[in-house]
Amino acid sequence: MARFAVELVYGDDEQARLAVRPAHREYLASLTERGVLLAAGPWADGTGALLVYEVADEAELRKVIDADPYTPAAVIAETRVHEWQALLGTWV
Repeated sequence: MARFAVELVYGDDEQARLAVRPAHREYLASLTERGVLLAAGPWADGTGALLVYEVADEAELRKVIDADPYTPAAVIAETRVHEWQALLGTWV
């Protein structure tokens, strides 16, 4: 299994993002229940969010991201994906 840190940069249409946010959060809750999503939350300044996933590989991660309701709603301006090698902490 691989871990990925994914940074979402929100687009300019806050109203559209807020409209789809309940579905987005429901989707994230289902990923948490399956052990795919380890942590998620918005930046305090409201410009985006950080999500940490544990999946087989980047191809699986892309499928997970594509299935997020934020993706078809086009409310994310940029998605930055980094494979993350955690060295210390309770997840290791």
